[in-house]
Amino acid sequence: MTAWRFIHTGDRSPAENMALDEAILTAHSEGIVPPTVRFYGWNPATLSIGYFQKASEVDQEAVANEGIGFVRRPTGGRAVLHDKELTYSIIVAEDYPGIPRNVTEAYRVLSEGLLQGFRALGLGAEMVQLASDEEKEKYASAGSAACFDSPSWYELVVEGRKVAGSAQVRQKNVVLQHGSILLDMDTDQLFRMLRFSNEKVADRMKTSFLKKAVAINELLRAQGKEAVTLSQVEEAFRREIALGLGVELVDESLTPYEIELSERLVREKYGTDEWNLRR
Repeated sequence: MTAWRFIHTGDRSPAENMALDEAILTAHSEGIVPPTVRFYGWNPATLSIGYFQKASEVDQEAVANEGIGFVRRPTGGRAVLHDKELTYSIIVAEDYPGIPRNVTEAYRVLSEGLLQGFRALGLGAEMVQLASDEEKEKYASAGSAACFDSPSWYELVVEGRKVAGSAQVRQKNVVLQHGSILLDMDTDQLFRMLRFSNEKVADRMKTSFLKKAVAINELLRAQGKEAVTLSQVEEAFRREIALGLGVELVDESLTPYEIELSERLVREKYGTDEWNLRR
């Protein structure tokens, strides 16, 4: 069985987390490190926005008042509040055997372990393919700035509600997919930090969001089951991601090169207003 590297980098700052994902991508593109699965958390809890998202959709004063960090991701998608969650990233070369060239198909392959991870926790998760007009309409979004609002081409849902927010970018012939696996979700806090034209619109968007997004423990409680802990989620998803990829995940550490590069990326990119407020 092929060995991939597994790294758990613990809770890091918003800029560090995005810098580390890019540093691993670069190191893998240069042949310095093998394909890598990384687990991580956030300190402080952080609002991240997608690469193409306008920073004006976020109320920066509210973010500061909430004591929440802020960063722009190198991947697409909408705003995500990273707090009570497991965040993962998968970094692998585009030409790795079994990785489709097509972005949506690659997402399907890389997300198979996520699907099984939710099932291992007792949730009836399924991967939705939005191929028909009927499916597109069923999962249509009201269009808020928040991620988890509507599924994309392949999305993980339980009872029609999105349970994982993932995004992908390809650089230097390497695929980076990262995303959030929410244990619990504070929707009120998330929407306090987003801008809307008026309160009525904000309420409508939040109502729509709650119908389309859900966290693991909300689903488990609704089934009369006990909530899961972060360590239980990490154990399940590490096991199932390895099985889904057909690899062995071997515990390793970041290389000095990745640490040095990530520190530079914090200073020059992810820790700067030039990057975070660029749009």
